[in-house]
Amino acid sequence: MDEQVRILCVDDEENVLRSLKRLFIDSDYEIITANSGAEGLEVLKKTEPVQIVVSDYRMPGMNGVDFLKKVYQHWPYTIRIVLSGYADTSAIVEAVNEGQIYKFIPKPWNDTELKDAISNALDRYFIKKKNIQLTKELEVKNKELREINNNLERLVAERTADLVMQNRILACSQNILDSLPVAVIGIDPEGSVVQCNKMGIELFNRGDDGNILGMDRRDALPEEINAVVEGVTEKGHVTALISKNETSLRVKGVHMKYSDGQEGIILVFDDEGEENNGNRS
Repeated sequence: MDEQVRILCVDDEENVLRSLKRLFIDSDYEIITANSGAEGLEVLKKTEPVQIVVSDYRMPGMNGVDFLKKVYQHWPYTIRIVLSGYADTSAIVEAVNEGQIYKFIPKPWNDTELKDAISNALDRYFIKKKNIQLTKELEVKNKELREINNNLERLVAERTADLVMQNRILACSQNILDSLPVAVIGIDPEGSVVQCNKMGIELFNRGDDGNILGMDRRDALPEEINAVVEGVTEKGHVTALISKNETSLRVKGVHMKYSDGQEGIILVFDDEGEENNGNRS
């Protein structure tokens, strides 16, 4: 234990107080004495902590029961012990019930019994104090945990709202792309087709193989379109006329590159009618 142990002995007889001080003279306890309950209360107000109060039962003015009731009201964790030569059972019960007495020891006391009672009372005090400390620490941890959970719930709600918004934006963007009167294809730096709107899927439908999303552009697109892609890679942008299903298409390609690392090639195909095939760059 880290704190100084103090024992307050209250009795109206000086010889009793001297005997109690002699009993614990070889201990590390600080023995404090008072001649009455009123004086004992004043001592407790000025001295902290006092782990144990040993009080006589029969004292003039304020008896032991009234004194210990006040001790319990103001210092509930202090252990209370009664010494008395008064053998009235009802008085003992009253003292235990009203003063929340830990132990009732008759006078004259047995030194060993009293020392054991003090030792056990101290164990009880420090165990209770440790439990109180642990309870407070647990309350703090629970409060912190509640705050973390509340913040987590808020962050999850915010993140969910962000994801819902992003999904709406993506869906809206895809709908806009699908509504365009031109075919649009996006190719990533590795050559995979990562975007293709509705007209692009119709234009480059591979029958049983499905659309070209996720395919390597060298396998998914005709040779002349791959040539346009290579031209875009080299020059940054290209405009060309190509032939597709006996129809001339104008294809415009641009190299897309943003500071956030997004990069790729965008191809836009527009129907040019029955114009002659040719290339412009």
